[in-house]
Amino acid sequence: MTDLFAAAGLDKSGTRPLADRLRPTSLAEVAGQEHLTGKDGVLTRLIAAGSLGSLIFWGPPGTGKTTVARLLAGETKLEFQQLSAIFSGVADLKKAFDAARARVTQGKGTLLFVDEIHRFNRAQQDSFLPVMEDGTITLVGATTENPSFALNAALLSRARVLVFKPLDADAIENLLDRAEAHEGRALPLTEAARASLIRMADGDGRAALTLAEEAWRAAKPGEAFDAEALQEILQRRAPVYDKDRDGHYNLISALHKSVRGSDPDAALYWFCRMLDGGEDPRYLARRLVRMAAEDIGLADPNALVHARAAAEAYEQQGSPEGELALANAVIYLACAPKSNAAYLAYAAAMRAAKEKGSLAPPKHILNAPTKLMKQEGYGEGYAYDHNSPDAFSGQNYFPDSMERMSFYQPTDRGMEARIKARLDEWARLRREREE
Repeated sequence: MTDLFAAAGLDKSGTRPLADRLRPTSLAEVAGQEHLTGKDGVLTRLIAAGSLGSLIFWGPPGTGKTTVARLLAGETKLEFQQLSAIFSGVADLKKAFDAARARVTQGKGTLLFVDEIHRFNRAQQDSFLPVMEDGTITLVGATTENPSFALNAALLSRARVLVFKPLDADAIENLLDRAEAHEGRALPLTEAARASLIRMADGDGRAALTLAEEAWRAAKPGEAFDAEALQEILQRRAPVYDKDRDGHYNLISALHKSVRGSDPDAALYWFCRMLDGGEDPRYLARRLVRMAAEDIGLADPNALVHARAAAEAYEQQGSPEGELALANAVIYLACAPKSNAAYLAYAAAMRAAKEKGSLAPPKHILNAPTKLMKQEGYGEGYAYDHNSPDAFSGQNYFPDSMERMSFYQPTDRGMEARIKARLDEWARLRREREE
């Protein structure tokens, strides 16, 4: 078997980390990013078209962003130059741009790869714009943060964002198979331990290969670790669920539906499952605010206040103290009366706004700050509600050519029962004053 690996030209040197030795040498070898590097992938098509353009790679660590950038430079015959925003400043950028300009005079192009590009400040990001526009560099920036929030709009308008996905179990299994072929030996793991190692990697190909290397180092001749022994050896527990993938969405769905279903015990269980799995409590805080607005709404207006207060308490106290405030919010929301009336009203009003967005407001409810506007009838006939009986004039506030529409239909639960009675009374008064 050893001769077979040598014939294949595989480097079995132990002087470099396994992840580095197994770095892909072509786009086709990149694991888990077939939507970009596969036969019909975005990058494959760009290379075939002969026009790469500047790019932003967005994705979690260990998904191949740096490797793909290197391979793109080779495929497009561009000089590869790399910077890290963590260790680079204005002087480093100027030096890189000057070097790229020098290559242009020699008829050569530059692919400038900037890792962690979101760490550059606004002024530093703006410095890329001129050299991108005049073709001095082809920028490939890598970021683990959402580019919409982490990068300047001007930079984003000049670059295409490509999303790198966390490696799924099949992609990591493929990496482990390649590692075993490279090493000429099987991993010292039972089937269950192998599955556990894949979960430990959590979508990070580099982490998977590092864990595999550690397992080989720790194993005695003929020894095979089970899942429990592997976790003890590596001192790393498999995630309770696959964060950012199916498990993540399954658990947040379970939490949301438990709150909506008014089951505080189940809701608290799923909340704790997610925390124990390593979920960011700030994400959970944001979701609780959404639940308060979507599923409770005006049946208990304090639900939204409570959820926001819990989120602020977490920001002040952090983990683990602040997690108790979030747990309080979970229980409060689950026990609150439920209504999606405001949610449905918003959706219905948005549909109407899109369909009838060209209609002007009726003139009687428009201000008339100028003489011309008064002459045109702005504000004419407006009735000041506070001067009307019951502080209610019953005027029409929809466009003149549009029939009155009803979006908000409050329930008979909680505070909405009182709101419903108030709206019914106003509807009665409106009918009387229209007669």
